[in-house]
Amino acid sequence: MPLHPEYETLLKQMAEVGGPNLSDMPVDQGREMYRMMQPENPALVVGSVHDQKIPGPAGDIPIRIYTPNGDGPFPIVLMFHGGGWVIGDLVTADAQSREVCRGAEAIVISVDYRLAPEHKFPAAADDCFAALKWAHENVEDFGGDSNRLAVAGDSAGGNLSAVVAQMAKEAGPILRFQLLIYPVTDGSRFDTESYIANAEGYMLTLDSMRWFWDLYADAEQRMDPRASPLLANDLSGLPPALVMTAEYDPLRDEGEAYGARLAEAGVTVETIRFDGFIHGFFAQTQTVSATRPAMQKACDALKSALN
Repeated sequence: MPLHPEYETLLKQMAEVGGPNLSDMPVDQGREMYRMMQPENPALVVGSVHDQKIPGPAGDIPIRIYTPNGDGPFPIVLMFHGGGWVIGDLVTADAQSREVCRGAEAIVISVDYRLAPEHKFPAAADDCFAALKWAHENVEDFGGDSNRLAVAGDSAGGNLSAVVAQMAKEAGPILRFQLLIYPVTDGSRFDTESYIANAEGYMLTLDSMRWFWDLYADAEQRMDPRASPLLANDLSGLPPALVMTAEYDPLRDEGEAYGARLAEAGVTVETIRFDGFIHGFFAQTQTVSATRPAMQKACDALKSALN
């Protein structure tokens, strides 16, 4: 399918503005640019928003808790932001967290895990798993239901959701669902058809993915399933999943490969490719109207699984 007209317009506008590639920027500058691209959106009103810090494996982890209107206890969705494990934070995940809180009628706990290169693999995965365990053990503090837990994330956050689901299979707690949005699943190769066809020109590029991986994990570490969940030997027993990919995304094929392996392992999974879309659509519902049904699909899947 051709690129969606809204994305044609968006990419043309970005090309006209110009500017350096992310992989050519200092990390701090890249983080600030990402915050400008994905700002907070308090206009998406939820019942309450609360920031706090929780204990982590190497110090406190900042989190932001979004609670829907109504009476709890509510199901809980752990939200892990995208940004290649290098950029992104509570600000950049704010809009999607609010949308999921409203649409899924669930408490969303957004996790500000440690970033590379200051904190390389497996720091991000360890923080995200610690946040899941904290949520399960402290539900009485925020009105959650420990029997209705899910993980969700986009891009690197999708990677961390898949990884945390694998970790929880071994050590608990029990998850009801995993929402994997254009997830990174394999750092061992950059030669899939989608990497070749979408290497540049669609916001996320091959060069930027190499840059992210180089800052996050070395070649040997990328063979670890906690970095590349597609390389896990056994995917059986994992929670049901929705895997969402974009046609014009370097990560399309590895996300769909993960969905296929889940299905082969007997996991209930739905894998959907959004034709005409590019990487990042989950965070663009306020600027690219065509992406709104994708957000609705994600929220409906979470709501169904958690209720």
